[in-house]
Amino acid sequence: MTESSQQSNDAIDRFAPTRRPQGRPVMRQKWRHLLFLHWRVDAEQLRPLIPAELEIDTFDGRAYIGLVPFTMLDVHPVWTPSVPRLSDFHETNVRTYVHHHGTAPGVWFFSLDAANSIAVRIARAMWKLPYHFAKMRLVVSEPPHTDTDAAGAASLPATQNRRISYATERLWPQPLPADCSVEYSTTGTPGPSPPGTLEHFLAERYILYTKADRGLLSGQVHHDPYPLQTAAIHALGENMVAAAGIEHGPETPLAHYAHGVDVDIYPLRATQAG
Repeated sequence: MTESSQQSNDAIDRFAPTRRPQGRPVMRQKWRHLLFLHWRVDAEQLRPLIPAELEIDTFDGRAYIGLVPFTMLDVHPVWTPSVPRLSDFHETNVRTYVHHHGTAPGVWFFSLDAANSIAVRIARAMWKLPYHFAKMRLVVSEPPHTDTDAAGAASLPATQNRRISYATERLWPQPLPADCSVEYSTTGTPGPSPPGTLEHFLAERYILYTKADRGLLSGQVHHDPYPLQTAAIHALGENMVAAAGIEHGPETPLAHYAHGVDVDIYPLRATQAG
């Protein structure tokens, strides 16, 4: 069994966050062409950067830092339609994994860069997340006989040999520089990652945490499991992880790809003390 498919037998319930939460979503989005890059890091390096109310989530005792470039389509509140040129944009986030006193495993974002200045301002104000405005580029070379929809996203399930080039350059606010350039190809067969595997630990995250004046907040999303497959990295240059104050080793990161999921976004809520 390869490292990327190892089994973990911890006591945290990692299935509960995948269920649709109660209440009504406030936003809908489509996430496409997601690349999940992950490096092992020392949990002690992350600890000073995470609120004390949260614990570092680990797989077989190892913490991970993730760099996730993707594109977002049809971003809109549930009560309004999407707006052309405002609802479609690229995003890249730097993140790690946390839980709240042994429950609700989720994501802590060190940064989220988006190629939409209006969305950045709204997200910083309303969602209390560390968004940044960036210049981004995405080029997708489809394999033969793959249909695409009007937005340019493949309408068929992800296949092998799709080649993708993605680049981002942060413009504001600090810290700068914070850039990423990656070229990769999709490999393997897409499918949901089995619970208990490293792939599931890294990708299937439905809860986010953020800190505001009123304390620790959490939000939840809901979508089908990612159609995850492996990816082969051809070229990678990035300093976005370093901009977050984190060092990772020189090794090639674990790389996984998902063609996309349609996502419901639920409102932020105060996190109860453990």
